[in-house]
Amino acid sequence: MPERTTQFIGQSGAFIDALERASRAAALDRPVLVVGERGTGKELVAERLHRLSPRWDQPLVVMNCAAMPETLIEAELFGHEAGAFTGATKARTGRFEEAHGGTLFLDELGTLSMGAQERLLRAVEYGEITRIGSSRPLRVDVRIVAATNEHLPDKVDALEFRADLLDRLSFEVVTLPPLRARSGDIAVLAEFFGRRMAAELSWARWPGFGPTAMDQLTQHRWPGNVRELRNVVERAVYRWDGDGPVDSIEVDPFASPHRPRSAAAPSASRPAAGTTTGEDPPVVACDTGPSDFKSRVANFERELLAQALAENRFNQRTTADALGLTYDQLRHALRRHDLIGTTA
Repeated sequence: MPERTTQFIGQSGAFIDALERASRAAALDRPVLVVGERGTGKELVAERLHRLSPRWDQPLVVMNCAAMPETLIEAELFGHEAGAFTGATKARTGRFEEAHGGTLFLDELGTLSMGAQERLLRAVEYGEITRIGSSRPLRVDVRIVAATNEHLPDKVDALEFRADLLDRLSFEVVTLPPLRARSGDIAVLAEFFGRRMAAELSWARWPGFGPTAMDQLTQHRWPGNVRELRNVVERAVYRWDGDGPVDSIEVDPFASPHRPRSAAAPSASRPAAGTTTGEDPPVVACDTGPSDFKSRVANFERELLAQALAENRFNQRTTADALGLTYDQLRHALRRHDLIGTTA
């Protein structure tokens, strides 16, 4: 894994406490679970855990569990023998074997299938793996660091995550605070990213941010956290052509009066839920059918979910963020309204 140019920047108590907890856990040869919203730096913490551990000179292998099709996750983790399945023309080592002696970082742990969780539990518990298509177990010496943006105890309660695996992987839990909870860090981070972008653009000097821009930066909620802040700041700097401090910020790069309409645009015969026409008050659109309150609410909720899914290209995680729900809450709502089959 190449060295990173990104650094830990911040001075808030919650942020420093999380880093100190990770630093203390680094020296212990035990699993660590890193929890935090997207963009909070979970992979950077995993790298810190590895670099400060006795395994620092051994491999740090990264696997994003959400990026793999469910049918290939186990083969990626544990490897396979030639002919184990269609397309397996030769044997291949898995991530566990690649990380032997070092650290295996499993990002998006909560997306693992139950079958992969069972095999992962055995690997963590006994230090053994078996390649797909083989009956011979292999000994591996790997430290597990895992990350998630979900509350895994809720997934355990919903029977979507193994309680025994969570017990094994949560020897220490490092929870990273979102940027909105890091008082004072937004200005520090913005200054750092702004200076770096100005240097990349070969500016003679860094003029800083004007009061309007700084007010926008500090007032925004930053759902994408540090990653979103970096993009916003770097975009503002490269677009700025004034002489003084950078004082124009565009948080949403898609904001435009000419942006294309969603593929799920409401039909002309029925306004979208929550919209108004002229001076009329908001009206909840309902299909004909039972007129009781619960049925009307259920119809409205189903319409809202279907519209949000379409607007977010049926990406469930993006849809959950747009609706202000956790991924698990969205999944439960989709099941309740029989919409799981329509999502990607």
